[in-house]
Amino acid sequence: MISYIVRRLLQAIPTIFGVTLISFIIMQAAPGDPVQLMTFNPSADAEDRARLEQELCLDRSLPEQYFIWLFGDLRGECAIRGLIRGDFGTSFYDRRPVIEMIGERLPATLELTATALVMGGVIGLIVGVLSAVNRASAFDNIARFFSVVFDAIPSFWLGLLLIMYFSVELRWLPVGGRLPLNVETITFTDRFRHLAMPSTVLAVTWIALMSRYMRAETLEVIRQDYIRTARAKGVPKYRVYFYHAARNAHIPIVTILGPAITGLVAGAVVIERIFSWPGLGRLTVDAVSARDYPIVTASVIIGSILVIIGNLLSDILLALVDPRLRLGLGGL
Repeated sequence: MISYIVRRLLQAIPTIFGVTLISFIIMQAAPGDPVQLMTFNPSADAEDRARLEQELCLDRSLPEQYFIWLFGDLRGECAIRGLIRGDFGTSFYDRRPVIEMIGERLPATLELTATALVMGGVIGLIVGVLSAVNRASAFDNIARFFSVVFDAIPSFWLGLLLIMYFSVELRWLPVGGRLPLNVETITFTDRFRHLAMPSTVLAVTWIALMSRYMRAETLEVIRQDYIRTARAKGVPKYRVYFYHAARNAHIPIVTILGPAITGLVAGAVVIERIFSWPGLGRLTVDAVSARDYPIVTASVIIGSILVIIGNLLSDILLALVDPRLRLGLGGL
């Protein structure tokens, strides 16, 4: 198992380098002059431009710029330490280190996506099993109908609809924002009220996907002989379906965790903007509007790393829950 994890980590390294290369190319092709954006002076004199270009190594060739941007200037002539040392550059507008700004926003994004992932997994699992057990019933038909609707509905429209109803009309929930974690006087109820709508909107598509997959896999499992044997022996119905059947039906479900995490990270960009959630997605959208390319590039790289980590965790979890895969890997 350890060798499998190490092998998967080594396979992720070329992917990360590919992401950095594509991000660098996009940053170079983006409109606007970095010197003008950093100095806020379209008519900066030649001396100021030359000084800043030398400081940022913009006077080097593109391959050299990429190497310096990634690993830092080994000769010490530039003020760039390199991505591998955590130097994502400085924001054009805030004049702050990009890694510091991302460090402030990333916990909010992780909180939102983790909540949506757990919420979607639990609700989708329960709904999927109940739909399979009560096949062709009213509950099954309603669940399948809403799974299609929730999968097709635009998240931004659903978010605005919830804001209009629960915040404007009923005034039950706040319109948006996030409460800081370091304030002890804030109760769990206050945190839940701020997190309820954005996490629900983000989890809706995951709930629809999870329920459909779980229903299909559970229908396949409950036809097996050992399920009929357990029912014939008098094992309680809920234990047969939610323990024995779901335990084997959820193994193929683990394979969709990677794509699900990818979708949640991407969907958080829109959700954070709608609900004024101070996360990485909102920071990225604001940076795109302001042409703050260091933040945009760093956000793309961090988001890609999160997706790679999510896929890696999905593969490891699949190896842990599937004895056949563990046997193929040589055991734990």
